[in-house]
Amino acid sequence: MRIFQVIFMTFALLAGLSVAQVPAAQAQGAFGGGPAHIAATLAAESAAPKAGEGTTIAFAMTPEKGWHGYWENPGDAGLGMTVDWTLPAGVTVGTLRYPVPETLLISGLMNHVYEGPYGVLATLKVAAGLAPGTRLPVRAKAQWLACTDKVCVPESGDLTLDLVVGDGTVSAADRTRFDGWRTHLPRPLGSEASYAVQNGKLRLSVPFPASAQASGIHLFPLAEGLARYAAPQTVTREGDRLLIETDAAEGGKGGTVQAVLRTGDHVGFLLTAKPGQVAGASDGGQGRAILAALGGALLGGLLLNIMPCVFPILGLKAMKLAKAGGDERTVRREALAYTLGVILTCLALGGALLLLRAAGGAVGWAFQLQDPRIILALLLLVTGIAFNLAGLFDLSAYGGGEALAGKGGVVGSFWTGALVAFVATPCTGPFMAAAMGAALLLPLAAALAVFAGLGLGLALPFLLLAYIPALRKGLPKPGGWMGRFQKMLAIPMFLTALGLAWLLGQQRGVSGMTIGLAAALLLALLLWWLGGRQRLGKGGGWIAALAGLALLGGAAYALPSRAPTAVEKGDSTVHFDVAKLAELRAANKPVFLYFTADWCLTCKANEAAAIDRAETRAAFDRAGVTVMVGDWTNADPAITRFLEAQGRSGVPLYLFYAPGKEAQTLPQLLTPATLTALVR
Repeated sequence: MRIFQVIFMTFALLAGLSVAQVPAAQAQGAFGGGPAHIAATLAAESAAPKAGEGTTIAFAMTPEKGWHGYWENPGDAGLGMTVDWTLPAGVTVGTLRYPVPETLLISGLMNHVYEGPYGVLATLKVAAGLAPGTRLPVRAKAQWLACTDKVCVPESGDLTLDLVVGDGTVSAADRTRFDGWRTHLPRPLGSEASYAVQNGKLRLSVPFPASAQASGIHLFPLAEGLARYAAPQTVTREGDRLLIETDAAEGGKGGTVQAVLRTGDHVGFLLTAKPGQVAGASDGGQGRAILAALGGALLGGLLLNIMPCVFPILGLKAMKLAKAGGDERTVRREALAYTLGVILTCLALGGALLLLRAAGGAVGWAFQLQDPRIILALLLLVTGIAFNLAGLFDLSAYGGGEALAGKGGVVGSFWTGALVAFVATPCTGPFMAAAMGAALLLPLAAALAVFAGLGLGLALPFLLLAYIPALRKGLPKPGGWMGRFQKMLAIPMFLTALGLAWLLGQQRGVSGMTIGLAAALLLALLLWWLGGRQRLGKGGGWIAALAGLALLGGAAYALPSRAPTAVEKGDSTVHFDVAKLAELRAANKPVFLYFTADWCLTCKANEAAAIDRAETRAAFDRAGVTVMVGDWTNADPAITRFLEAQGRSGVPLYLFYAPGKEAQTLPQLLTPATLTALVR
């Protein structure tokens, strides 16, 4: 594999022999003068690092359009950056830390690259005892390779930093800039992975909670000897593990290996893997995963029919079948149209989800519910359906409402199915989470098949009623009960509306929920006016529709633009904040501070077994302990800085601050006795 890189670099270096080096990140091209194709500057987070501590420095790299730089392991071709340092006495620099790279396949060669601006970070340490005001001239002779898909140019620069020993002050602009770079560094996974090589195939098992989201997954080995870079990588999910299969490298060295696992757009984890048994992954592993996901989606869709947001509409269709009599052809045609509407809507939602994730969005099933405007629209839609079922007004005269849910016709049945699938998104039934999570890691065709399976499960009861006459014969005979039953079906729809109002409050606070409920109340008054006109034989449907759209637009505009600050797990729990921590310590209040992440199995086990236990909470409450939690599920620069200051590069981390004392670092495996003993 490396022979390609040797040949590649030989030509690149020969082409650049006549290149003159110029200082401060200015480099010549291979065949003439001019600025570097990847501009480089050396920056420090603090221009006045504190003695005994230091600061973070960064090579800020900015490729021209169409050019790219390379990761520390460039892949089949290319070259990472090398640096020769000239440092003053008392100053040391750590290893370079690269952001999560991108993949670029050219002529069958896999390149690990950066096609946009990126920062390569390092930690600069200043020895204790250096006097304030001491000048620290830092010099770096950096060399890197700039390439397009057709040509490569070796570039270099003499980069400088002139620092002064001080108090470690960091400006807001520099803090923001370096925080942006830190978010793209791979985070230590914490749990150890295992791998096995058999018949030329590499199988890697990575601990990764089933609830954690991931997209664009790719394994980047840090050194040769693990995997063939250009080989396709198959990813499946089995419970709390990711199973990755690809071609093994020829003559792999074995032993403990390290790699970066990309799980999003320039987001990933640094993992360590040792040889071991990889259960579940095999040549048929993906096929079994697809079948399991299909089965879960089918069963999950079937159970959605008893959810309060779906059952009322299904109930209306069942009443329609009770009225239909024995016209088998009509009933079956409408059932197929209904099923088609459900499946196509599920495919549309699933396809949109996959597109958003391919574009780098960290979204999951029912992603549209992350937008409060969509929740508001669903709230008004469900409110309208509920009042329609309650008999406040009738939309059958306008081709909607009862016309969609109860009237015959292929078109009406199709749109009923589409309505059911869309309204079902606020509801999550059993078996769905695992199936939807698996679908996000499967190939496109298999993923879409899982979404279609969800739709088929949702439509299955109506299909069975249509194609099995014996089931229809078991339905009650048409009669006066139907009107009463329809009004009863309004109850679960009103409960669904309340649930949506609560969800709106979770996202936009009390003011957001108030706006949603006010909009629902105004819609109810509008529909009451429409129902009164209908009982007098008058129109007004289009006026009500336009007024309803205006109401939705006004309410959406009035929603708060930001989510409220939430407090989780009780009144004594607060979100991590350095200033708040300092305030609590200054007030001599005990603080239990822990850092967690949804993808950290050890963290979740400790929370379930020790932190969230009743006896622990009671002991902390009696002692007046403030529980502060730092959630590192998504890269948080403030948490990253704090962890680094504690000498840690990942979670979990558990600290206890007794009044007037420094932090006590607790073990990584907790028990209730460990925590309650802190306050005895």
